[in-house]
Amino acid sequence: MNKLLLTLSVLTLLISCKNASSPNKPTDEAKKYENPVIAVSLPDPTIIRATDGTFYLYATENTRNTPIYSSTNLIDWTFEGTAFTNETRPDFEPKGGLWAPDINYINGKYVLYYSMSVWGGEWTCGIGVAVADNPKGPFTDKGKLFRSNEIDVQNSIDQFYIEEDGKKYLFWGSFRGIYAIELTDDGLALKPGAQKQQIAGTAFEGTYIYKKDGYYYLFASIGSCCEGVNSTYKLVVGRSKTLFGPYVDKEGKNMMDNGYSLVIGPNERFVGNGHCSEIVQDKAGNEWIFYHGVDKQDPHGRILLLDKVQWDKEGWPYVEGFSPSLSAEVPKF
Repeated sequence: MNKLLLTLSVLTLLISCKNASSPNKPTDEAKKYENPVIAVSLPDPTIIRATDGTFYLYATENTRNTPIYSSTNLIDWTFEGTAFTNETRPDFEPKGGLWAPDINYINGKYVLYYSMSVWGGEWTCGIGVAVADNPKGPFTDKGKLFRSNEIDVQNSIDQFYIEEDGKKYLFWGSFRGIYAIELTDDGLALKPGAQKQQIAGTAFEGTYIYKKDGYYYLFASIGSCCEGVNSTYKLVVGRSKTLFGPYVDKEGKNMMDNGYSLVIGPNERFVGNGHCSEIVQDKAGNEWIFYHGVDKQDPHGRILLLDKVQWDKEGWPYVEGFSPSLSAEVPKF
């Protein structure tokens, strides 16, 4: 063997040994994801972690009959189908769309609350509920809980379910006040005799409440959701020591008087950012939130965005820069 061949053989052996002991791949800390996480229109996302650890995400039906996606890491998503079919979809508003789903696990069932409305039908719209044994469905519709004209709250959409002290409650409302009412033990009907109560003013829709460190944080959205690149939607928050308020902003202004503090606003790439999902934690304890926005580079709908929720020294939530990230470190899974 000549010297050149010997040298090449030794180098090849050294490189092979190095690659075997130290694979040339980035560490978890170096991995990045880019927004949008899913570049199709998925407005008003809601998310749940199933008993096997898989995440399932649902959204307003720009994909007809309510789309379902699954993921194990919050970044890579698989389309699983829809919650309903044309034959099984709710029909209490025959020409209505299925908006702003809210997924929950109640008494061993996956319970999906939904809004049903035609655009501008603020007195005929309403909220219904469906159930399934599996997060992929099939979901069986249990019908409407109420319409706007039955509960006397105009624009009764954008519901959110929460449990507190063994009781079950539904919050809802869209720019006509945010309200709450108690549900039955199975979560499938209004509790007989329950009375609604107003929680926040007329600036808000898309309620989500998150309990942390002795506070209830009421996330909501303000502005216009659906005007493409001219959308002014923003995600805002107030907090309270009790579930039913009073909720106040950083300056102490009551949300009943339309006070709020900013969580996510626009930037040069994404506008109309709001209507958040539930907050979920990764294995490192980091908290993540999904929401929709409009990509000015490709404004074909309201695409799915993801960001890590951070908390300032006074305990107020925000995302870095108060606007969507273009790229960030992946969740830890």
